[in-house]
Amino acid sequence: MTKTISTTVTTTATDLDVATERQREPADGDAASLTPPYHAVVGLDVGDRQSHYCVLDLQGDVVAEGAVKTTEASLRVLFEGKGRMRIALEAGTHSPWMSRSLIALGHEVLVANPRKLRLIAESDAKHDRADARLLARLAHVGPALLSPIRPRSAQTQIDLALIRAREVAVQTRTKIVNAVRGMVKSTGHRLPASPTLTFARKATDACPEALQSALLPLIRLVQTLTDDIAAYDRLVVENARAYPETQAIQTIHGVGALTAVAFVLVLNNDRSRFTRSRDVGCYLGL
Repeated sequence: MTKTISTTVTTTATDLDVATERQREPADGDAASLTPPYHAVVGLDVGDRQSHYCVLDLQGDVVAEGAVKTTEASLRVLFEGKGRMRIALEAGTHSPWMSRSLIALGHEVLVANPRKLRLIAESDAKHDRADARLLARLAHVGPALLSPIRPRSAQTQIDLALIRAREVAVQTRTKIVNAVRGMVKSTGHRLPASPTLTFARKATDACPEALQSALLPLIRLVQTLTDDIAAYDRLVVENARAYPETQAIQTIHGVGALTAVAFVLVLNNDRSRFTRSRDVGCYLGL
C-alpha cells in the first residue's frame, strides 16, 4: 500500500527511515548472495523549487512517496544515513550538483538521458508524482532503460561555465553591433566597416549627431564587452594548462586554446567514453 508522506522534510526523512529499514533484514541461505548492494530504489522527479520522489522496496512495491525542496540541505536531511539506495533522476539544470551530493552520501545515482527516455516525455499521465514513479520502476527493472549519462565533475562544470559565459558576451556584442549599424542605416547614414575590436572607436566618431543620445550608450557597451571577452580569453589560456590534452589539440593548424579547452570539457575530459574516434563526431553532431 502506498503511504502518503508529508512534504515537511523532517517528517519525510523519518518515514523514509522506516521504509528503508524494512529492506535491511538479512536474507537466509543463497538468497543473501543475490541481494543487490542497495536497500531501496528511488525515483526523483526534479523541479526547480520542489522535487517529488517515489521509493520502491526490492520487490518493486511503492513504500513511500513525497516531495522535498530542491536544496542541498533538504536532500541531506532526506537521504543522509538511510543506507545505500539506487536513486534515478533525469538530466537537467539541477542534476549535476544533486547527483554529486547524493553520491557523496553513499548512494548509487543514475542520471537518465531525457532525450532517450520517451516513456516520460511522451506519457499521457504527465505529472511529477507519475514521473517519479516511472523513474523508480525503470531503475528497479534495469538501469540500461534510463540510458544513464555520466555527470561532469564540479571543476569541469565551472571551467565549462567560463566558456559559456564568454559565448554569451560574444553573442550580446554581435547583437548590439548589428542593431547599431541597422539604426544608423535607417536614417540614411552608414558606419565605416571595421572589426569588432575597433568598432566602438570608429562608431563613436561616425555616429550621426541626432542618434548619439540613443546609440553612444550601446557603443560604450560594445567596448566594455570587448574588454570582458579579452579577459575571458586570458582565463581560457590559463585553464588550458590544467588540461594536458589541450596541448596536443592545439598543434592542429587553426586550433587555439578556446577550441581545445571547449572540446575537452564538452567530452567531460574522459576519452574512455568512446571506443572509436568516429563516435566523437557523432556525439558532437558532426
